[in-house]
Amino acid sequence: MPSALTTRFCLVRHGETDWNIERRLQGQIDIQLNTTGLQQADRLSQALAQAGLAFSALYVSDLQRARQTAAAIARDNALTPIATERLRERHFGHFQGLTYAEAEVRIPEDYRLFKSRDPAYAPGSGESLAVFQSRVQTFFDEAAARHPGQTVLVVSHGGVLDIAYRMANKLPITHQRDFPIPNAALNWISYVDGEWQLERWADQSHLEHSRDEL
Repeated sequence: MPSALTTRFCLVRHGETDWNIERRLQGQIDIQLNTTGLQQADRLSQALAQAGLAFSALYVSDLQRARQTAAAIARDNALTPIATERLRERHFGHFQGLTYAEAEVRIPEDYRLFKSRDPAYAPGSGESLAVFQSRVQTFFDEAAARHPGQTVLVVSHGGVLDIAYRMANKLPITHQRDFPIPNAALNWISYVDGEWQLERWADQSHLEHSRDEL
């Protein structure tokens, strides 16, 4: 059982978009949910309502695919979304709008650096992994301090959840991803006495279909 000093975070990647299907890098381009994504948001919202979880706050990326997902949750769970740019997806610079295949062909050396997970590499005007990690880690550390002993819901993006998973498992950002981050799944981490821990990951039991395009 969680102690009084445990702050729990339920993390949700937004519902599906057409660009997820196309394996197109969205980054901070403001793409909306597709029909499947909207249905996933509804199922997610109903699952949370049926679980009867008492969330103290709902934080959400200010990009519309996350806000649309959070709006469904807020409707059924009496929560007010708090939108913040700090939960945005990583800015992928000149990769944004390209599919992974297009990026590999058009800018192969940049793509190689991108895929190598070099922490210092920034794609053009985008964010390096190191800068992105710092942004995400700072948000979670401050939210944990703001909500001691409470349960917090966060709706964001695959890249943000990637950083959170590594944070909870003490994995370096250079480690190639070998864990799933499906659309609209439930993921739980906790902050206990100054340490991040993984509770449960990629729970899709409320969904008929969910995508991890990577």
